[in-house]
Amino acid sequence: MSQEQASPDIAAHRLSEQAYEANFADLHPPLDPHEARVAADRCLFCWEAPCVAACPTGIDIPLFIRQISTGNALAAAKTILDANIMGGMCARVCPTETLCEQACVREAAEGAPVRIGLLQRHATDALLASGRKPYRQGAPTGRRVAVVGAGPAGLACAHKLATLGHAVTLFEARAKPAGLNEYGIAAYKTVDNFAQAEVDFVLSIGGITVKTGQALGRDVTLDQLRRDFDAVFLGLGLPGVNALGLDGEDQLSGVTDAVGYIADLRQSSDKGRLKVGRKVVVIGGGNTAIDISVQTKKLGAEDVTLVYRRAPENMSATWHEQEFAQVNGVKIKHWARPVRLIGQNGAVKEIEFERTALDDRGRLIGTGETFSILCDQVFKAIGQKFVKDPVNGKAQESLDLADGKIAVNEEMKTSLSNVWAGGDCVTSGTDLTVQSVEDGKVAAHAIDRFLRGAK
Repeated sequence: MSQEQASPDIAAHRLSEQAYEANFADLHPPLDPHEARVAADRCLFCWEAPCVAACPTGIDIPLFIRQISTGNALAAAKTILDANIMGGMCARVCPTETLCEQACVREAAEGAPVRIGLLQRHATDALLASGRKPYRQGAPTGRRVAVVGAGPAGLACAHKLATLGHAVTLFEARAKPAGLNEYGIAAYKTVDNFAQAEVDFVLSIGGITVKTGQALGRDVTLDQLRRDFDAVFLGLGLPGVNALGLDGEDQLSGVTDAVGYIADLRQSSDKGRLKVGRKVVVIGGGNTAIDISVQTKKLGAEDVTLVYRRAPENMSATWHEQEFAQVNGVKIKHWARPVRLIGQNGAVKEIEFERTALDDRGRLIGTGETFSILCDQVFKAIGQKFVKDPVNGKAQESLDLADGKIAVNEEMKTSLSNVWAGGDCVTSGTDLTVQSVEDGKVAAHAIDRFLRGAK
């Protein structure tokens, strides 16, 4: 094969501008007022509603839907945001099909739940569009709190602390706040710069100073924060990316980190400028794997195959996400794991997989049977991990860890006297925006009790 033939087929601008615009349009267009009233009228307004129990933030779902049904979307939004200050983003990205909508009695009886996610978006969008500011900074307490990480957990914690009167300084390593809401979610799920609009709304309460480009361990240390502030909250997320552990992974061109690529895509005003291969292989089974698979297809990849080592029900991506990927032309292969990257002229051209199975003790094993897939690009989407060095690298006192993450109690308290943590970086983290918001809220109340009891 010649040098030209062996070169990977990775290119930008595979599609027309109109195609990119259509492919990355809003995945679920919002309900208009009439559609919202009709959808709200399906709610049975259950007493002890199972949908509320299924929501990590405990939103009073029957109440806000009743408010929509009476034409009071702004009151509905206040009901939502009182429980979940980032209810607008959660309405867009929450796996409602496995949370509130799965628990809906209409789902059990008819297989068609009340459209809770879209109704939540209808209400929160109405409030943001109105320009109203329903929250105010509390009376100053004289206490100062450092919040590290401006993702959902950090923002929720900072907002609640500000309502309670504490001065908050928010440290964020990236150029923009919002965390994965800004950098890690598929572009078609949150359009029109919504992540930053929501951040602006959260910060509009006042009392929160944001310092971007400030990374823990590089620009500021945990020891410094503990010394200079009365309390610290860590919402660090999972900055590390798991490796495949295959020869050539870091040397062959075309082997790419899915998380970084999604971030670049989210920050690009011209989706067509991102280079994508004709033949793409994605390795993983979570939301990141689904998002990169669908987005490369929407960028013009002709053949996208997602490979996962276990069964469909073992994937952390929901059945809805898996189905969405397949509807968009992504092929999903289960029961296979990568064993060898095959390159030519310095670029990946093929990846070899071994078929897997469970042994009689339920352990995953290789069967010895292999197959290969030709590819121009391989995306690694096999999970992210906590990086302990920024918090424990040179600290006088180290945080206790469990299962490779920060250990916390039910109040999100760490092993250190004035440090709390929440979101994906803690042992109980679930990789859900809504759970991160709840962690931040719970921690804020615990910090408040600590500060008011402190001398």
